[in-house]
Amino acid sequence: MKTSITKMLAVAVMSVATFSEPLAAVAQESENRVAANTDWYVFEEAAPQKQCWSASPPKESVNTDQNGRVKAVRRGAVLLMVTYMPSSGINGQVSFIGGYPFKGGSSVTLEISGSKFELFTEGETAWPATVTDDAKIITAMKRGATAVLSGGSARGTRTKDTFSLLGFTASLAEASKRCP
Repeated sequence: MKTSITKMLAVAVMSVATFSEPLAAVAQESENRVAANTDWYVFEEAAPQKQCWSASPPKESVNTDQNGRVKAVRRGAVLLMVTYMPSSGINGQVSFIGGYPFKGGSSVTLEISGSKFELFTEGETAWPATVTDDAKIITAMKRGATAVLSGGSARGTRTKDTFSLLGFTASLAEASKRCP
């Protein structure tokens, strides 16, 4: 399992690296998983700048066409992540890797225990609009059991990815401790 999660993360981060240059360092395939907590994993990289992140793949993914019919599609790595990069001032940045290019100008909806958040998209990645939103989402993730992200691809496919939040709080604490 370690290798598949690590490979998924490496592929996902490669797509993020084009938009967020500091993440380019983790684009290389890494064996630097330092912790596993139920459904969440913690990674740490030292060079070229220290960075830590907690990440999880979805427990369930449902893809539908424009008429709501379930359809099979190929997607790249799908991950929900929280990143820490002290030298860049990133202290708990939430991101979602969708595994496909999002429709231009679209947003992704994140729902946790009845609370909804909107994430902006660029390429295959979605982020909260502000640091304040990151903090609100992290608080909701600590209290919730699942996170559901809904988005749309450039080809019109609707996706709904459900992530378990079991182990999230412990993984977040580990990542933030390693990259204070």
